[in-house]
Amino acid sequence: MKEHQKKIIESYVDSYNNFDINGMVKNLNDNTVFENISNGNVDLRTEGINEFKKQAKSAKQYFKERKQTITAWNFNNSKVSINIDYKAVLAIDLPNGMKSGDTLELKGKSEFEFENGKIKSISDKS
Repeated sequence: MKEHQKKIIESYVDSYNNFDINGMVKNLNDNTVFENISNGNVDLRTEGINEFKKQAKSAKQYFKERKQTITAWNFNNSKVSINIDYKAVLAIDLPNGMKSGDTLELKGKSEFEFENGKIKSISDKS
C-alpha cells in the first residue's frame, strides 16, 4: 500500500511541476476535497474534480515555472504527508508587492488521504 501511495503522490507532484492538470487529476476520486491553508487559515477549498481542475487551470497563469521538491515522507495508513520545498517564478504582479519574474520560495507540507487506491483529499499547508 505504501509503495502505491508513494507512486501516486510522486506522479501528482511531477504533474504539478509540469503544469499537467490531467496528470494531476488522474488519481483523484470524483469527490476529492482540496484545501490550501496559509498561517492556519483555509484560503482556498474545492470539492470534486471539476472544481479542482478549474482552480488548477486558473493557478497556472500565476507562474512561469514552479517546482515542489519532496524532502520527507510520513505514512499513516490511509494518510500520507510530505514535506516540500517550493520554488516558483511569478508570471504576474501580485497584490502583496511581488512582481512578475520574482522568485517565491516556501517550505510547506502536503497531506494526502486515500480511499480505494485514489486520493480522497489534499491539504497544502504553508
